[in-house]
Amino acid sequence: MSDWIISVSGTETGKHLALGLALLAAFLHALFGALQKGRHDPWLSRAAIDASYGIIAAPFALFVVPWPEPYMWPIFVGVFFIHVGYKLLQAACYQRGAYTVVYPVVRGTGPLFAVIGAGIIFGEHFTIGQWAGVATLLAGIYGLAIYNLRNVTVDRETMVPALMLAVATGAFVALYTTYDAYGIRATADPFTFLAWFFFIDGWFMPIFTARRWTKLPSSEMVPLIKRGVIGAIVAYFSFGSIMLATRLDKVGEAAVLRETSTVFAALIGWLVLGEKVGPRRTALMALIAAGAVIVEIAGR
Repeated sequence: MSDWIISVSGTETGKHLALGLALLAAFLHALFGALQKGRHDPWLSRAAIDASYGIIAAPFALFVVPWPEPYMWPIFVGVFFIHVGYKLLQAACYQRGAYTVVYPVVRGTGPLFAVIGAGIIFGEHFTIGQWAGVATLLAGIYGLAIYNLRNVTVDRETMVPALMLAVATGAFVALYTTYDAYGIRATADPFTFLAWFFFIDGWFMPIFTARRWTKLPSSEMVPLIKRGVIGAIVAYFSFGSIMLATRLDKVGEAAVLRETSTVFAALIGWLVLGEKVGPRRTALMALIAAGAVIVEIAGR
């Protein structure tokens, strides 16, 4: 599988595969976010997910995939600290704001900086048409955030700090998207990067939230563990999909396409979390999707 992925990188086949993987990552990322915002404390939800994917990844990292090259270890150190910052900000953000309010801001901040970062690091350049698509997507995302800010009453008293945290979280989304793309391109086997990423990344949040676990009612332990295992499986496919997409094709395009996750997030918020979605929000979500389509078409 690794050899085939490497062989189609940069080809037309790779481009089509990257498109499908980025859209899959968009849906799964929205689902991943909802799993943290649901029934349990978002800090514990994230800890349960991280512990689950760290445990599951351990045998694959240690015994299945090739071990990382020596020069990869400093890269993994950078990956670890960037993701720690992202997770701390994200959990604090979800703790203070309604999911359909903060999620669009997080995702709207990420692609712009990711596209700029991809240009600086990987020499990627968007056409005028693609920048128009980015502008359309961002208009939809931030329009959705402004509409939610004005109309959503859930967690109203903490909305402003939640939005500030959402912007900071979005900046870290761009940072980890670009840096992780660099990491998965640096190693000979992309699955080595993925297995070791999940193995290394899985241990911080369970340790960081140790005191919170002591306050969790015993009746909630099993449901939270189940949520963690489900979240781990979603994380594998979500993160794995977007990382493989950045290995196969342009980092900037994959980052923008993933932000259609905002559309999926609104639908999940409506169908699963009971957060209302009206015609105006539907129109803004359509604008987000249109922006992603423009980026993809203009890049051909």
